[in-house]
Formats: sequence, structure tokens, C-alpha cells
Amino acid sequence: MKGLSCCELCSHLVYDDELDYDYCEVNIDEDEMEKMYRYSKYSCPYFHYNNEYEIVNKQI
Repeated sequence: MKGLSCCELCSHLVYDDELDYDYCEVNIDEDEMEKMYRYSKYSCPYFHYNNEYEIVNKQI
């Protein structure tokens, strides 16, 4: 999954119940944000795949 930057799969994406809105916990600066929107091959440097089963495997 390295290089993937789909926000919907990222562990930094958090849902706010009050605002009914998803947002990124990471403070991304404007230059990085522009690169992600402008260039399709640029991936988010903070992307971390949200794999729930990875935590379970560590506990076994």
C-alpha cells in the first residue's frame, strides 16, 4: 500500500459527530496540499493505511 494517498483509507481521517464531517488530523501545509490536488502521482507523506487487523495480529 506504499504510495497510496486515498484519504478514505487513511488512519488520520477522523469523523466529527457534531459537524457530520470527516477531517484529517495531520496539519498539512499549503504546498503539500496543492501538490496532492494538482499532481495525481504525488502521494501524501503522512498517509498511514488504516488496517484494523494489524493491531489484532500484534495481540496474538
